[in-house]
Amino acid sequence: MLGTYYYHEIIRKTVIGFGTLFNNINIRHKDGDGKSYSTMKVPLAYGPMQKFLARIQQQPNLERETAITVPRISFEMTGLQYDATRKASVTQTFMAKSGTAAKKVYMPVPYNIQFELSVLSKLQDDSLQIIEQILPYFQPSFNITINLLSSIGEKKDVPIVLEGITQTDDYEGSYESRRIIIHTLSFTAKTYLFGAIADSTAGLIKKVDVDYFADTEVKRAVRVQRYSAAPKALKDYDNDETTVVDGAISTAVTKIKLSATSDISTGDRIIIDQEIMYVRTNDTAAATLTVYRGYDNTSRAKHEHNATVNILSSADDLLIETGDDFGFDEMTSFFQDGKVAAPSQGIDV
Repeated sequence: MLGTYYYHEIIRKTVIGFGTLFNNINIRHKDGDGKSYSTMKVPLAYGPMQKFLARIQQQPNLERETAITVPRISFEMTGLQYDATRKASVTQTFMAKSGTAAKKVYMPVPYNIQFELSVLSKLQDDSLQIIEQILPYFQPSFNITINLLSSIGEKKDVPIVLEGITQTDDYEGSYESRRIIIHTLSFTAKTYLFGAIADSTAGLIKKVDVDYFADTEVKRAVRVQRYSAAPKALKDYDNDETTVVDGAISTAVTKIKLSATSDISTGDRIIIDQEIMYVRTNDTAAATLTVYRGYDNTSRAKHEHNATVNILSSADDLLIETGDDFGFDEMTSFFQDGKVAAPSQGIDV
């Protein structure tokens, strides 16, 4: 288990997502008449606040050009902690699609990432402008969507929670000392970490059986009912091209004429363009079907002369691809035989 290489860049993506929240903050300076005479986009950088503060303090001359200017925003990741309150079963897995292949993924592990965001300025009004552009969005959390696993398209909303805010005003010392006002905001990002992604040979679950018993005592309980559900294709996969439409079909009609209907049976589902129809009766002599229109939650539509007619059969059900929409065939059975299902053998014993 340990030693299997993988790197999903989840922590890196979370850090980038957090920083992106604050990369478009501006401040304005106004004259005595209230007119704005300058607008500045506040620089944002990743790194500890102490590094920027040391650089500023080592250059107290406000007139001399320097690479470090204020106001400025810096942020850094300060901690990583497991969050037991969001724990899921450690052995639970889910299926995902990567291209046309099925993947088996273990449920993600919840972790909290702590961040500190520092706002450095020499003017109180600059600090307040920046703070007021941040705080209203956190009540106390703000959600960002992160593509945690791009290989399977697993996106999650990650709450960024504002835990607290402190202020320091470093204005002691000689007149040569530069004043620095620092607001420190503490955040927690509630993200998830994924383990290795494995190829799955199982593919889609093809059938589900649920047995109901007459007693809660396992040893003497007798099976009385079974509910079964199996995937049902909602589009044609095998391109059987059974027949074609003979004359245009409007949205109102329920009797449709085809070039031939000998290969179609009552109870079949057929699909023309994107509309599925259920065959109620088949007059083979007149090559005419009576159908239910807009079956399986499809919409009634007009169909042109010579439009292809395909049958949706069990062969299509077996070809359903991972990630496709599909319906369900459902069946309820009743028993008095006292048998139980043996999934490994595929029979009742």
